[in-house]
Amino acid sequence: MKEEKIIVPANGYFMLLVFFVLFFGSIAAMIVLKNPIFIISIILAILTAPGFIMVQPNGSRVLLLFGKYIGTVKRNGFYWVNPFYTKKKISLRARNFDSERLKVNDKLGNPVMISTILVWRVQNTYKAAFDVDIYENFVRVQTDAAVRKLASMYPYDNFADEGHDEDITLRSSVNEVSNALEKEIDERLSIAGIEVLEARIGYLAYAQEIANAMLKRQQATAIVAARHKIVEGAVSMVDMALEELGKKQIVDLDEERKAAMVSNLMVILCGDKDASPVLNTGTLNH
Repeated sequence: MKEEKIIVPANGYFMLLVFFVLFFGSIAAMIVLKNPIFIISIILAILTAPGFIMVQPNGSRVLLLFGKYIGTVKRNGFYWVNPFYTKKKISLRARNFDSERLKVNDKLGNPVMISTILVWRVQNTYKAAFDVDIYENFVRVQTDAAVRKLASMYPYDNFADEGHDEDITLRSSVNEVSNALEKEIDERLSIAGIEVLEARIGYLAYAQEIANAMLKRQQATAIVAARHKIVEGAVSMVDMALEELGKKQIVDLDEERKAAMVSNLMVILCGDKDASPVLNTGTLNH
């Protein structure tokens, strides 16, 4: 495969001076000498005019002569090249691409909506110009394909209660997923001479048909986890209370009274609402 060839053409300012001298000098000579032979010089000067090119910073010009690749001009400035060259502009600036939201299935088969934000630029102008048809469309299509493949490799979230305890998920493992996505896209776009500067997930959510059910599931998981912490703390507090009461011999509690005290403390500590105290004016048994 032919590779990119960097060239530096002739100085454009010098050739512009030659153009002015040739063009206006021939006109002046034709008027003064009244000799039509200078029309040839004027025509030659006009033919050189299409050879002037201007390359802006982070820009390039791919040059072809009747279908043959001559080289690429990447150095910014004002130049003159063969007027018969075909001059194709290719920007070397970094570009952003925000893909559309795609509906795909994750590793567990759940439909999710996902999109990606890609930062890319042309690195090899020969590949971008000749190895693919339209490199901008190539970037868009291959990015969508990479996102679909990535989404099928990881679950949206961990579901330990179903035995799907994954280390990497789309929702929580942002860095790992972004690195995998960047590597996948970079491999796909290398054929077009495209360098991937950054790739990350821009949007991620369950598809609409299961979003409500998954939201309820996440809420239930959070409630169960919170209750687990509350019960764990309550048991610790009750154990500490009984231990301190026995150590300081504030009151002598038999097993039945301990059970009643534990029950009351657990209700107070684990309840959703504030407890309403009830005053007992009799004994504990009445």
